[in-house]
Amino acid sequence: MKLLDKYILKQVIAVFIMGVLVFTSIIFASDTFITLIKQISKYGIPFKIAFMIIILHLPSVFVMTIPMGVLLSTVMTLNNLSLSSEITVMRACGIGLNRIAKPIFIFAIVMALASFFINETIVPVMTKQSTDLALYAFGQKNIPEGKENFTFKEVKDGGTLKRLFYVGHCKDGVLHNITVLDASKENSIQILQAREGKTSPAGWKFQKGAIYTITDSGKSLDTTLFNDSTFSFGMDLSKEMNKNVASEHNFLQLLKFIKKEKRPELRIDLYDKMALPLTTIVLVLIGVPLAITPPRVRYNRGFLFSILIIFAYYLIRALSISFGEAGTLVPVLAAFMPNIILTIIGIALYYRKVYTIC
Repeated sequence: MKLLDKYILKQVIAVFIMGVLVFTSIIFASDTFITLIKQISKYGIPFKIAFMIIILHLPSVFVMTIPMGVLLSTVMTLNNLSLSSEITVMRACGIGLNRIAKPIFIFAIVMALASFFINETIVPVMTKQSTDLALYAFGQKNIPEGKENFTFKEVKDGGTLKRLFYVGHCKDGVLHNITVLDASKENSIQILQAREGKTSPAGWKFQKGAIYTITDSGKSLDTTLFNDSTFSFGMDLSKEMNKNVASEHNFLQLLKFIKKEKRPELRIDLYDKMALPLTTIVLVLIGVPLAITPPRVRYNRGFLFSILIIFAYYLIRALSISFGEAGTLVPVLAAFMPNIILTIIGIALYYRKVYTIC
């Protein structure tokens, strides 16, 4: 590695670390904190479990903040070198902008690969654990340890009874002597009786029981005996957690899931798994020429440029994804549209800057 590369990379890495920490803190203080409060208030999840769920989402936040950090480090570093006339001296010595930007582009490629690796290996595992933990906590909130002969109920939006649970006693998180009156279906009522039961991420698991189906007029329709059975009622949080289905799979897994489950609406998320890491390189391409400050400008405008570029990227991203979900754009174009637009602008700016004396 040349001395010039070490000199530039040392400054880039220092600002990159600071940028990732700052942007991650901002996201945590806004969107993530609101999610934490929502889970506690709406679903009754304990604070400790809700906080653990937020921590498990940290790798997915890093995937978003890595491109921001690389852009900020690129613009701030080159802007400082430009203000101190170091870039002017380098170019006077025959060192072109391509050579100056070379270590930055290499760093951006490495960070893009790191982002892709995190998104493909760590994020799916962490997101799945977060979902399971949330579903488990949601099911456990109605289980008072050690209590005997108690009931709890679910009601519909209009206030009418949806389900009524009777439990003989609870010990070590296991319910004993359970009776469930399920009135969620029209024109019939189901009565479930089981010796034991407990909650799990997959739903309520009951052992050694029977299910009776009765019409509103009192006529018995069906009786089913079982040794082990799982029911999803009472696990309404799963609908909320379905939003994480794309994050719970890597690229190949999500591709198979889309084909198997017939979920074409997830194709935008599929292509986004490739587009988001590439954003790191695209933002550097547009950030390098904007960071070279003309001699007449004597203040650091790098941070301002970084914020504006990030804002423009996420604005275009939001619009393209919205058009993709509406069917106006094909999924692959909806995912890659921000990168395509910024790449065209970046190439034009970069080409012009390379042949312009700073």
